[in-house]
Amino acid sequence: MHHLIREALRGDDGMTTAEYALGTLAAAALATALYAVLSGDTVATMLKDLVQSAFSVGV
Repeated sequence: MHHLIREALRGDDGMTTAEYALGTLAAAALATALYAVLSGDTVATMLKDLVQSAFSVGV
């Protein structure tokens, strides 16, 4: 009986190859999406406007 309880409570020791593959794929997809968003003109314009407004507040 104790053997069955120990087996039921024992978790996986690590990720399998398929889990590593899915994790790597998800990380690559997120990196690609972030690169696309951050390298676009919209973000650059917003950052430029933010910096300009920060320096022109006291003037």
